[in-house]
Amino acid sequence: MGQAFARIKFGLQLGVLALLAAVMVVAAPQAAFAQDAATADTAAPQTSDVEATDGESAGGYVPMAPTEGKGMPTAFEDDALKSMTFQDQYTEDGKYALWMHDAILMPLITIISLFVLALLLYVCVRFNRRANATPSKTTHNALIEVVWTIVPVIILVVVAVPSLTLVAAQYENPPEDAITVKAVGYQWYWGYEYPDHGVEVISNMLDEEAAAASGEPFQLAADNRMVVPAGVPLRIQTTAADVIHSFAVPSLWFKLDAVPGRLNERMLVIDEPGVYYGQCSELCGPRHAFMPIAVEALPVEEFEAWVVENGGALPAEEEAAAQDAAEADAAEADAAGETAEEPAA
Repeated sequence: MGQAFARIKFGLQLGVLALLAAVMVVAAPQAAFAQDAATADTAAPQTSDVEATDGESAGGYVPMAPTEGKGMPTAFEDDALKSMTFQDQYTEDGKYALWMHDAILMPLITIISLFVLALLLYVCVRFNRRANATPSKTTHNALIEVVWTIVPVIILVVVAVPSLTLVAAQYENPPEDAITVKAVGYQWYWGYEYPDHGVEVISNMLDEEAAAASGEPFQLAADNRMVVPAGVPLRIQTTAADVIHSFAVPSLWFKLDAVPGRLNERMLVIDEPGVYYGQCSELCGPRHAFMPIAVEALPVEEFEAWVVENGGALPAEEEAAAQDAAEADAAEADAAGETAEEPAA
């Protein structure tokens, strides 16, 4: 009986091993295919971007090479002081805000902090127990109370004027002819839609090797940038497909939340061509730190070349085509009307 039981047990073990081997044989090609597909999805845009950066693009658009220190953070090792302050600004709002910070806020903060420190030191020295054995019984001083009420009010008024000016500028509506770009946040990448041009691109972070090959900072470089024209009004719209994201580019003084089911909008005018980097600034999940933003501002002619190369259409050409079609329809209608009038005559 024991030998029969052992044989049955051995046969069951062989059957289980054979079943596992069959499952592995079937699953291995599928896993390899899925891995190859995923690798192709991520590697293909990186390769094309690197090749285009090297000037091998077949069309009229060639991705712009970034400028060191422009539109990107500065490392502490390169410049300790600059790494602890704002990036250089390339929009009018950004320049105004940076001026307000450097010329108004920082001097006020420094003066007030030093003044309070001096008062504390004076009190510690002048009114300690050894120097002032008999403390004053004064409980009210009208002059001091008036001064410490009026002076802060004046300071707040001084700060309020440029602050309200900046807020109003940031809420300025874009003109009707502004170019619309819709930034959609996904977990964890960005999608850019150009409804005026019929173009849509998906932007993922480049890995370290691809970023180094294209001469871009790692964790800020993307395979497909948000390409826009420089010097013209842009209507930037943001939304999200899953959770709350935030579209933020520090060197453009731009930050706008991307909320599911909501479309936020703000005008942006980039002063000069360049590559400007940002990141999602709303905690959106475990890969929050790996969805960078790369904005490439080009001269208008190069932007139009990019649109055409990506299968889009220029609004001026569409308007001209629509006008030609309308004129052709009108001519056909006139011809048909003349033909109908001839028998009657």
